[in-house]
Amino acid sequence: MDISLTVWVLTIGGLAALIAVDFLIGRKPHEVSIKEAGIWTVVWITLAGVFGLGLLVFGGGRPAGEFFAGFITEKSLSVDNLFVFVLIMAKFAVPARYQQRVLLVGVLIALMLRAVFIAAGAAILAGFSWVFFLFGVFLIWTAWKLIQEARAGKEDEEYEENRLLKAAERRFGVTDRYHGTKLWIRQNGKRVMTPMLVVMLAIGTTDVLFALDSIPAIFGLTQDPYIVFTANAFALMGLRQLYFLIGGLLEKLVHLSYGLSVILGFIGVKLVLHALHESGVHVPQISIPVSLGVICAVLVVTTVTSLTAGRRQAAVEAARSEDETTAKDSVDA
Repeated sequence: MDISLTVWVLTIGGLAALIAVDFLIGRKPHEVSIKEAGIWTVVWITLAGVFGLGLLVFGGGRPAGEFFAGFITEKSLSVDNLFVFVLIMAKFAVPARYQQRVLLVGVLIALMLRAVFIAAGAAILAGFSWVFFLFGVFLIWTAWKLIQEARAGKEDEEYEENRLLKAAERRFGVTDRYHGTKLWIRQNGKRVMTPMLVVMLAIGTTDVLFALDSIPAIFGLTQDPYIVFTANAFALMGLRQLYFLIGGLLEKLVHLSYGLSVILGFIGVKLVLHALHESGVHVPQISIPVSLGVICAVLVVTTVTSLTAGRRQAAVEAARSEDETTAKDSVDA
């Protein structure tokens, strides 16, 4: 798509307005209810759907298909971020009433950092087509690594701060408690950070690690920077509400890592095939409708198998508990 500067400005302005409205509505610290999180999750998904339909009307079926495939992929990959967000919230003992503010600013930082990644990725791909090979192999390797980590049960590892965050804490110092929503305070005549700012930076910078696979993944579906950016923006902007909506359900998605690995591996193969085609090798290419169908099918199967496995595990534990109770009663008798 040939996107003019005016459209870019209007799009970024529209997203900024939505962020401002979201901030104003949730400006007062409070615990987010399931109802509130559900309503806003539907709102953001609806807005993404409306935007995709707008692309369909004004840009045609291909840009719209690429956007929906990219949005669904980024949304599913962002769900994996929530596992880490839960660990971060627990590590920094963030009070429930401040969590929505932390996530709003943290996700905003993540979006700005991703914009830099997207611009760099688009520039590199425009000048060096061989990078498609690199992205494809990287995604296939990431998919395999994700499977290995899932089998080893590494999803429950404790969160560790990155070096940048540790350096900032050493340089500026951190207070030992929260001071409302303040990010900086003066303590003993020195300006120091509060845990609120630290946890915001933790969420924002940690997302960069996830962007290392999600950005190449969406470039495997479309090379249009406008679609890549908007798909990422809509996927991230609804992440805060999704955290409160399905936070308690994350542990039940036991097969999520396997599903994400299949998606990343599939897109990696798609990228390699595209790179071979660009190099003049006659190989089949995977269309956007096929990509969209595979991604949706994998997510549906992953969800169903996860919930089924969860019910079976619950039944086994219940039976075991009943047997132990029966045995105890027999001994007592």
